[in-house]
Amino acid sequence: MTAVLVFSILTPIENAVRWLLDEFHTFGLPWSWAIVATTIAVRILLVPLTVRQIHSMQALQRHAPEMKEIQRKYKGDRQKLNEELMKFYRENHINPAASCLPLVAQLPVFFALYFVLREFSKHPPAGSLSWLYIVPDISAKANSHWSGYLLLAIYAGSQILSSYFMSTTMDKAQRVILMIVPLVFITVVAHFPVGLVLYWVTTNLWTVGQGLITRRLMPKTPMPSPFGPRRTSRTTPAPTKTDGKAPAPARAAAPKPKPPAPRRVKKKKGGPRR
Repeated sequence: MTAVLVFSILTPIENAVRWLLDEFHTFGLPWSWAIVATTIAVRILLVPLTVRQIHSMQALQRHAPEMKEIQRKYKGDRQKLNEELMKFYRENHINPAASCLPLVAQLPVFFALYFVLREFSKHPPAGSLSWLYIVPDISAKANSHWSGYLLLAIYAGSQILSSYFMSTTMDKAQRVILMIVPLVFITVVAHFPVGLVLYWVTTNLWTVGQGLITRRLMPKTPMPSPFGPRRTSRTTPAPTKTDGKAPAPARAAAPKPKPPAPRRVKKKKGGPRR
């Protein structure tokens, strides 16, 4: 019953995905590159959600010190901690769930493409189903051919990079866990159709490019130096510590003595006497 309900909900999305694939294939793209083009079209449609995601990440980074202080203050009371964090989010107009919106919005497309590729495996469409002449069939499972394992390796690398750029507001331990999770789930992804892995590789690479652009556009806040402010020749020297006494005024430097003038010897007039 649940499977039938999910299938009926995804039917309009599946029809839209199949229509996009047909249009790109009619335009002249092979089915594999039609999947890549469909992925790019979906990510373009999700740009408004992506902008909200970027703004949410910027807000979390900007208010990270205050949030850490709240966590330190109420670390012994979990309920109070959650209440104070939610209050802090409302006061500063922060939506922590906004960072997950693009991923959640892609899940229906992901499952719809899975159903389309399953139909491809039962009723192969006209045209080649290979990808770069390396993967022979994008509707077959990734673990059915050596080329599928190559694509899985590309998927793992792209997923780690994507997770790295998506987890900039997390601490080091959480980021490491988020980048290890794809390696754990790679055994599950290996049973997906190759076209589905190709879709996820494309969206990961899009996320990596998006992260690189975001890092260049985001203003960088200079970190304070542990050695204090940097001093230059124009910096006023700090006063020296004394034993409770006022610092003595600086003595004026004594002028350097001038070197004595050379002694001149007068010559006598007339020649030498004979």
